[in-house]
Amino acid sequence: MIILELANQIVKIDKGELVNYLVDKVEYIHQKGDPGWRNADTEMFPLIGPTAEAGFKVWTPKGDAIQDQHGLLRELTYTLLSADSTTAVFQKEYKANDKVANSKYPNKSTVSELYWPYDFKFQKKFELTTTGVEITFLITAEEGMPYMLGYHPAFKTESNVTEVSYGENAKATVKDIKAAGSVAYPLRDMTKAELQNTNAITIETQGFKELMLWTEVDTMLCVEPITFYPYDVAQDKLFKGYSNMGKLPAEYKVFLKPSSL
Repeated sequence: MIILELANQIVKIDKGELVNYLVDKVEYIHQKGDPGWRNADTEMFPLIGPTAEAGFKVWTPKGDAIQDQHGLLRELTYTLLSADSTTAVFQKEYKANDKVANSKYPNKSTVSELYWPYDFKFQKKFELTTTGVEITFLITAEEGMPYMLGYHPAFKTESNVTEVSYGENAKATVKDIKAAGSVAYPLRDMTKAELQNTNAITIETQGFKELMLWTEVDTMLCVEPITFYPYDVAQDKLFKGYSNMGKLPAEYKVFLKPSSL
């Protein structure tokens, strides 16, 4: 467990997963084991969205890859590269076409192994600042590699008061988000939203194109920055949502800013 501290803020990271964010002892992160979701945060890469209807195949310029919902990155293990009192850097590394065991098989999937036809390195950096937590994702891969990226953090909510505020006075309630079901509730062209609890927190992004909201319970809400909303296309057309690597590493940022700071 890595613990970052700054003044009245504490961040706890377990194997690259943000499991606690406390400000003045108030917890903002959904706790593993509580109803709603078995994780606290994860990443969706190199794909966002389900693939079962396409036989778990997704097209790339180097041929079809086998990917389950939200990609294979979550099946890899983070390595800690560095850490101090306010910063921690983790990395996952993948070699092209290496077979990765699918943790959803056999209970939730019919494919036992996943693979992707490109090498990549994926870094996740946490930095605790005076305004909150800054999370940076750095993707290193060959020029032209197609990909999607989504970040999937889960926040604690209080059902009687929770709303998500975004854009020009627009709001979504937990009831609205639950009604969207598994396709999530998209916030089109939005890079910032405020989760309005008793203890409010703003999620700002850099590099991502929009947000989507998801939950199945009243006490948890995922506010997910994404590069592409996958339910706009059929599963066999997911390639239409790809971004492509340039010559330099691709960088994306998420800022978690509690209103109490």
